[in-house]
Amino acid sequence: MPAFTLYGARGSTNTDRVRLTLAEGGFTDYDMVFLNLPGGEQKSEEHVKRHPWGKVPVVVFPNGFTLYESRAICKYLCRKYGFQLLPPAADIEATARVEQAECTELAYFAEPAGTIVFETFAKKFIGLPTDEALVSKALRAVESFCDVVGGTLLKDQNYMAGDSFTAVDIYYIPLIQRLIACGYGDVVLSRKAVGDWWERCMSRPAIQQTLEADKKALLGAKR
Repeated sequence: MPAFTLYGARGSTNTDRVRLTLAEGGFTDYDMVFLNLPGGEQKSEEHVKRHPWGKVPVVVFPNGFTLYESRAICKYLCRKYGFQLLPPAADIEATARVEQAECTELAYFAEPAGTIVFETFAKKFIGLPTDEALVSKALRAVESFCDVVGGTLLKDQNYMAGDSFTAVDIYYIPLIQRLIACGYGDVVLSRKAVGDWWERCMSRPAIQQTLEADKKALLGAKR
């Protein structure tokens, strides 16, 4: 029996955040169930029992333990299965820096980056017009974030929480991938320190293999 079931969706940055964490941990003993978001499967009575807001991802264990919210899932899986993506709990300073970096990503990057992706990518699939003013505002916020990160944190350390690659670095990857696909990659990667950090992340074998497999699956689905 698989260790757990991961409910998610293709193209979901939140789902990909968990999948990349599992890949980095070398963990494959789980079932992946992709829900049809355009078809509304995430809002079904069955799925709302797993996630009261009817979203993805969710992990469900055979004993009934259920967890939603991608960052919480990533951290739980790291601790449960011993992925080397979080510092030891006894190292309270390193743990605090990871938590600080996690708050930084969520507070200053995820919201505006997610807005850009939704407005310029997701809306096309649901037939809604792009709010250009909202995109411009979000772009300014992402640019400001990258200016600060590139001019401070990443000048003196290799990764977002220090000199070790952590789960927090993974949190950024799906949204930056979407920004690149939407034509906004330079907004993030034009800062040398940020671009160098991105190259370090992209050079990791598990990250490369997962993204390449996703690319092949997408191309296969289009044929």
